[in-house]
Formats: sequence, C-alpha cells, structure tokens
Amino acid sequence: MFYHTEALRGGWSVRQLQRQMDSQFYERTALSSNKAAMLTKGAQAKPEEVVSAEEEIRHPLVLEFLGLRDEYSETKLEEELVRHLETFLLELGNDFAFVGRQRRLRIDDEWYRVDLLFFHRRLRCRVIFDLKLGHFTHADAGQMHVYLNYAREHWMQPGENPPVGVILCSGKGEALVRYATDSLPSKLLVREYLTALPSEKVLVSELEKTRRELEGRK
Repeated sequence: MFYHTEALRGGWSVRQLQRQMDSQFYERTALSSNKAAMLTKGAQAKPEEVVSAEEEIRHPLVLEFLGLRDEYSETKLEEELVRHLETFLLELGNDFAFVGRQRRLRIDDEWYRVDLLFFHRRLRCRVIFDLKLGHFTHADAGQMHVYLNYAREHWMQPGENPPVGVILCSGKGEALVRYATDSLPSKLLVREYLTALPSEKVLVSELEKTRRELEGRK
C-alpha cells in the first residue's frame, strides 16, 4: 500500500517504482531522521535517465549483518564491512565496485588514508567513504573536502566525473549537515548507519505519523 500510494503521488514509471522498491524506500523513509523530506522528494517524478548521487547512495544504511553489539572501534567497523563486503555492496545499492581500503595519499609532508574507496558505474565516479562512530561534526566535512580535492587532482581518470564523498556516521543534525556541506564545489553526502532494524510496527507508526503531518500542511 505504501508503494501504491507513493507511486500515484509521484507519477512514477514502472522503472522508477522498481528502483524505489529495490532500494527499500519504505524502510529507509521510516528510519530517516527527516521523513517528511524523503516523502516530499519521492513524490517528485524525474526523467528516468537522471542519475544523482543523493538517490544512488542509500540512506540510512542498515548494517545489522555485521553483528556489532555494544562498543566497537572505527577499525572494527571497517574490518567487518570488508569481511562482509558482498553483503555491504548489496546494501549500498546497484553498480558499486570495491576499489580498496586505507588508500594512502600524501599532502605536503604528511600521509593520510581514506577508509574505503569504491567506484560507481552509473555515476562514473569514485566514491570515498569516511567512517565515524559518533555524530557528524563540521570537522568531518573539512577532512572529506581535502580528500575530494586531492582525489579530483590525482585519482580521476579521463571520462570520469568528480569524486563523491560519503561520511558514514551514527547520527547527524540536519541543520549542521546543511551548513557544513552546502555550496561546496565537491559532492559531499552524510549518511547514517544503523546496526539493527526496528520492528515493523515501529516503522509503520513513524511513517503514518509523518504522512499525517504532511497532509495537515496542505
């Protein structure tokens, strides 16, 4: 019923409907900290050939397959993602290819490392993942901006689009994300991850509450 309603609201084509179902749009909307924005965006039909990083890189990412409980480090998170790489690629979405982990780059006299590096076939660009255990901070955006500028200058191949950065964190404030990432010359996305999926009852309740709020604004 959710997909039936949203397909009618958004005027989705069959292909767009299939993509939304394949990307678990229902679950991700219910889990999102800004459900209203996702429902509003989903209601806007787009030409089928349009591909954007915002749509291709899912949000939030559900990493329950890692089996992480209680306390764990960024190193442990990275190790488990690589160990469950096939499942992680399926969770990320279509057309991701794994390039490497802990890719080194040298700036002036210092060495830096990017946690995970992918290539997206449809976006035709490299996607840099920076893993964070806590909430997103503006310093995280600054660090990723450095990585993206370096990658654009040294890692891009002929025919590729500029790289995209993804900061994967356990929580974020929408206002801070907007102030830290708006108007940057590079595409930088902040995505939350969950180590457990809430019950179906909770998902349904959250979606219905947000939909009623949206309808009340009209």
